[in-house]
Amino acid sequence: MNFRTNFNKKIYSGDNLMGLSDIRYLPRWVILIIDICFIALAVYFSCYLIEKLSFSSTRVFSHQSLVFLMIISISVLFMFIFRTYAGIIRHSTFIDLFKLFLATFSTTVVVALISFSYYLTTGQRMIYMSVPFLVLFFASSFMMMFLFRLFVKEFFHFVREIRRSTLRKRILVLGIDEQAVAVARAVLDNANLPYHIVGFLTQRNDSKRASLLGKPIYTREKIENNTKFDLVIDGVLLIKEAMTKEEMNSWVNLFLEKDLQVYKAPEPQKLKSKDEEGAIKTLQIEDLLNRKPIKIENEDVRSRHQGKNILITGGAGSIGSEIVRQVALFKPALIVVLDQAETPLYDIEMEMRSAYPMLSFKFVLADISNRHRIEPLFQKYEFSMVYHAAAYKHVPLIEENPHEAILVNILGTKNLATLASQYNVNRFVMVSTDKAVKPTNVMGASKRTAELFVQALQKTDNNSTKFITTRFGNVLGSNGSVIPHFKKQIEKGGPVTITHPDITRYFMTIPEACDLVLQAGAMGKGGEIYVFDMGQPVKIVDLAHRMIKLSGLEPHVDIKIIYTGLRPGEKLYEELLSDDATTMPTHHEKILISKDPTMDYQNIEKYCNHIVKAALRREKVEVVQILKEIVPEFKSNNSIYEILDK
Repeated sequence: MNFRTNFNKKIYSGDNLMGLSDIRYLPRWVILIIDICFIALAVYFSCYLIEKLSFSSTRVFSHQSLVFLMIISISVLFMFIFRTYAGIIRHSTFIDLFKLFLATFSTTVVVALISFSYYLTTGQRMIYMSVPFLVLFFASSFMMMFLFRLFVKEFFHFVREIRRSTLRKRILVLGIDEQAVAVARAVLDNANLPYHIVGFLTQRNDSKRASLLGKPIYTREKIENNTKFDLVIDGVLLIKEAMTKEEMNSWVNLFLEKDLQVYKAPEPQKLKSKDEEGAIKTLQIEDLLNRKPIKIENEDVRSRHQGKNILITGGAGSIGSEIVRQVALFKPALIVVLDQAETPLYDIEMEMRSAYPMLSFKFVLADISNRHRIEPLFQKYEFSMVYHAAAYKHVPLIEENPHEAILVNILGTKNLATLASQYNVNRFVMVSTDKAVKPTNVMGASKRTAELFVQALQKTDNNSTKFITTRFGNVLGSNGSVIPHFKKQIEKGGPVTITHPDITRYFMTIPEACDLVLQAGAMGKGGEIYVFDMGQPVKIVDLAHRMIKLSGLEPHVDIKIIYTGLRPGEKLYEELLSDDATTMPTHHEKILISKDPTMDYQNIEKYCNHIVKAALRREKVEVVQILKEIVPEFKSNNSIYEILDK
């Protein structure tokens, strides 16, 4: 697109403002004419200087007009040969400079040869003091054309930098190592990015007078000691992978305190692309809560999946779908994905068939509470592993509909577990929750009952299946979790609703949760409940404050925070271990075995049959009463069922 096209486009689109950087490039003939003018000026300058320095009235050229036209013509000839006019000036490189040198040098040599030949033929000088003239002509013509290109290049760079600094977000790059410099260079070189690098930021104090890429280096003290940072900036760009969790939290706390937006950079090579993956993004709360995930480097995990038939229930949910993705990496013979949610099941099917076209999948729409629907799957596919992630999990909904939790969380688990034992499945891994520990709601109690059932089934005669339970806390980004909920509220302008100012929760990432499930499936001997070292619990109100500030807003000013009161069945603090449980270490430092009280199979089966019948009759109070008999530590909180505890 040339200047006229771009100009017309801007005018007819209704934009009457035309920036210098909107001029794409000048026509080549204009550049050629400018260069010819410089050549003519160089000839005139050289003649003038020779005449003044020689203190003689003799003209430099014997035939003034003819020699002048000859030099211009030879110069134009070599400009065409070396195409010195073809490059876009603002993007001139060393190659363009070299072409300019060759054209000017060739013109000088040819003029010298013609002048010498004329002298040999006629005995007269075509050019008086030809050697000084040619040296002056070569130097002046080359320098004028070179300086013209340098000026244009620097001028456009200057205009672009001014425009960037005024129209784009002014940011610092955190770090002065090679990776930080590479990211900064990629931002500076990509004119499509809406960011302007104004400097670098470092923890070190020995770089105050140094600079990188022509940008100053600032220390942490520069921000800490200024109530209002005297360098006008909008935010800071950091490289998440280059820092520990503690370092990143320390820096981010400082940036948020100073009302600076925090951005995270992708890999430098991705910054140069226009893909969404290569975009600079606002730092999310998940980046701060995220810890270094467990890395599965256990060959036993691979051997238990490779070439085997695997069943994953709840395979369209947050945890189940990630288990599907991770299991697919081990190249099993068949993955059967079962879920009763039609659209999410279709979505995971499209994803997996596209990502792993060579693997065999079967996607089954079914309800695990219907034994007659799922038993044919065990008969036909002879599963080696079953990952049971299907469950109802939303506490308030289950509190109002306890019978539904019984049919899915208890009866569904009972169906799957007994079928796994009956058809000699090697391992059955159940996904449980920290809400099963000293439950205060129906959902947690139903999951604890499911835990008791699979543990009891482990000890029955003629059972060869290893039943393994995994128990963990809230999963970042899972369907219905607090973080996506807060994000939607912030995007709408608030308010952010929190049930109680003191409520705390443990958090882990979806990949972490699934790593735990796979690891447990490999290391379990049968009957264990595995719990994960989840670090320190997070106060939800602090989480909300940080999410609001990360969005560039101010809590209680731009976004209000409202406390709505604990929901039915909700408790302030979640626990991973019950009071009467002991723990045992495993070969993985982040995974422990919880030795919880168990129940014999005859009792738990009788209870399960009894509670299922009550659920089928939709007897809510009876259902909860039986749950409290199965799980004596189940004490309802903020619920209509609290009366049963009295």
